[in-house]
Amino acid sequence: MPPLTDAPAWAALQAHAAAGLPHLRDLLAEPGRLDRFVLQVGDLRVDATRHLVDDRALELLLELAEQRGVLDRLRATQAGAHVNTTEDRPALHTALRLPRDASLVVDGTDVVPLVHRELDRTLALAERVRSGDWRGASGQRVRTVVNVGIGGSDLGPRMLVDALADHADPDLDVRFVSNVDPDDVADVLATADPASTLVVVVSKSFSTVETLTNAGTLRAWIVDALGEDAVAKHFLAVSTNAERVAAFGIDTSDMLGFWDWVGGRYSVSSAVGLSLAVAIGGDGFRALLDGMRLVDEHAVTAPPERNAALLLGLLQLWYGSVLGWQTQAVLPYSARLRRFPAYLQQLEMESNGKRVTLDGGAVGTDTGAIVWGEPGTDGQHAFFQLLHQGTRVVPADLLGFVEPEHDLGDHHDQLLANLLAQAQALALGRGADEVRAAGVAEELVPHRTFPGNRPSTLLLAARRDPHVLGQLVALYEQKVAVLAALWGTNAYDQWGVELGKQLAGDLVPLLTGDEPDLSQLDPATAAAVRHVRAARGRA
Repeated sequence: MPPLTDAPAWAALQAHAAAGLPHLRDLLAEPGRLDRFVLQVGDLRVDATRHLVDDRALELLLELAEQRGVLDRLRATQAGAHVNTTEDRPALHTALRLPRDASLVVDGTDVVPLVHRELDRTLALAERVRSGDWRGASGQRVRTVVNVGIGGSDLGPRMLVDALADHADPDLDVRFVSNVDPDDVADVLATADPASTLVVVVSKSFSTVETLTNAGTLRAWIVDALGEDAVAKHFLAVSTNAERVAAFGIDTSDMLGFWDWVGGRYSVSSAVGLSLAVAIGGDGFRALLDGMRLVDEHAVTAPPERNAALLLGLLQLWYGSVLGWQTQAVLPYSARLRRFPAYLQQLEMESNGKRVTLDGGAVGTDTGAIVWGEPGTDGQHAFFQLLHQGTRVVPADLLGFVEPEHDLGDHHDQLLANLLAQAQALALGRGADEVRAAGVAEELVPHRTFPGNRPSTLLLAARRDPHVLGQLVALYEQKVAVLAALWGTNAYDQWGVELGKQLAGDLVPLLTGDEPDLSQLDPATAAAVRHVRAARGRA
């Protein structure tokens, strides 16, 4: 495929952007805008009316999507094409959500029976823990589950366990350890009881340094309290490396697996979600998968002008690649979704943080946005000043739920009012004449004026339950796929992650060994190693 910048619609988009667009006050007043820019996907109301896109810009963006074959690319991905070209394999996380009676033959194998066999094993194991059938070495039932993983083996399950806490078993404490920083695992060691703790080690290769370091520390803690034979009763593994799992002391008959066509950041709907399944149960986990499947199907069947995943991807391309705005704020008006921005940082920035196309050529334009955010209303008292009156324009996703999980007076009404007010204020602002009319002194008018014209998507759903959260996660997954198809990049590898890991492995013996040879290091790194060694008395 030729570069994005060679597409006929690209030059037209550049020219249209250079000509300028009406203010959002004018765009929002246009007849029929609600009909064109508010889409319904399952339980999600996707309101894109407050975006700096007029009808001509939308027309050109849709033309660009057609010229780039975006929907064909999404369909090929879900059909099992080897879209991960650098590793020569499919990206089939969508197959994890297919119904039991479906069929998807990939490289000569129907993957659906494999998926459901592993799903059944995952949910059966989760139920053994939930019911108390799984007992520790001393006969106690499990009260604390510790998920040990990093990246996709942590962010997805952790985010969803937090988000769905009101749907979880209150008698089970599901916790997460990811960082190799000893403080992370120390919190578990200080507060959990080894006799009632089950550790789930999640690592495809069972060789991830951070994960195995934390797992080894927890293993020593269990063994010290309960003996070597207790390991098999207090550890489970989600991995594909049975030999390493067995060497650790985990019974491989209870090992859950997944496939090389499931990327880490797309893996929460696989056995990687075991800790989540323990928290919310089999019915909740299946509802999550059903929600994901609904959006997967929408992404490849909805007409372009009503396709929410396509629209969100095109809007991000418009801001990042055409207008040059580099960041994307994600602002969930739900304290339970506090980890959602962090989850999306990996999903979007690891997938689309690419500088070359599938054939190795330069993309020719900016790619992945810098994703960040915090829950409202906390964020309003932190960084919203910059969003409203700063010199940078930051497109924002504002997420909310109509119904509260806890009916405590007017809390939820205040939360929703703030959500809607921020979308309104970002778009419309407040002009100098309005400020003067409110009686503000003239010398303060510039300080009290808001330019508005700050774009946002308002995403609303009735409630925060597993089915809705599945839809939300899949919508962002499909948006990532749309953007990769537009840029012609590979959203399913992450070679940029590997270099730092390799260098860290090389540096460990230099920090800990006797008389290390630092001659191969650059001067700054060598000086830092010498400083650390000297501070530890190893100089």
